Amino acid sequence: MNAQRAVRRLRALLKDGGLSGSFLVRDLATGAELGIAPDVELPLASLVKVPLALAVLERVRDGRIDGAAMIEVPPGRLTSAGPAGLSRFRHPARIAVEDLLHLSTALSDNTAADALFGLVPPAGVQHTLLDAGIDGITVRHPMRELTDTPVERFRPEDVHLAQSLAIGARTAGHGHPVPQLDISRANSGTARACVDLLQALWVPGRIPAEVAAGVRALMGQNVLRHRLAPDFSSDAARWSSKTGTLLNLRHEIGVVEHEDGARYAIAALTESTVPASVQPAAEAVMARVARALHDELRAG
Repeated sequence: MNAQRAVRRLRALLKDGGLSGSFLVRDLATGAELGIAPDVELPLASLVKVPLALAVLERVRDGRIDGAAMIEVPPGRLTSAGPAGLSRFRHPARIAVEDLLHLSTALSDNTAADALFGLVPPAGVQHTLLDAGIDGITVRHPMRELTDTPVERFRPEDVHLAQSLAIGARTAGHGHPVPQLDISRANSGTARACVDLLQALWVPGRIPAEVAAGVRALMGQNVLRHRLAPDFSSDAARWSSKTGTLLNLRHEIGVVEHEDGARYAIAALTESTVPASVQPAAEAVMARVARALHDELRAG
């Protein structure tokens, strides 16, 4: 199928699924790529934990941070749906830096991530990205900012009202009265910048090889596999990724490594127009779109 025709069809599929999206698939061997609006800037939610892991591991490598150092972590005490790990703890815990990296990246634990942000603040993470040649991702705040959204102010049966606010209040320039959804205030980036980051991790150049390998290993341990993983994991392919979710945002970035040696970096950043927290159909649609872009590029 002609690539432009395929993209038009996939845009229509997203719209039918109540989604708009920014997608990019890149062949890491040739640089060939195919996408849908890959330069649209969106809030990144938990995707920012990948550059956080990169920044921490670089400092472990050069001795600025001791990976075995024990960190006192206060309990998250969150009761809203979604958060895992330390975010649900009721009592303080002492955990090593390298174990916090696993919790933050593989379990998407916000409390673990904020303990790491205590070691490398957002400005330090931003500096690490720029040193790696990644200039399309902006890191402005730690993860605790994501636990103070309209969702936390509604009863469970009224969460759809928070979703409606998220959907209906965005401006054409992606401004928003909810700061976590405003690209001028939130951690933000584009599908292209996310793929650039993945390429820098899977084809190390400016990032030290052992640091890149450490981040790849953490992404390979990702336990959240309900989004793109069903379409990219198999006995003949390895899928390493990170998800991001906030209000009506559903994201995933990752790399699929085929047994024939081909490797593709994939970024799928989406916004839903459906005021519901649980949308398995939307998850399936974004996976179908990402897979179709991958297959079109691989066949070409």
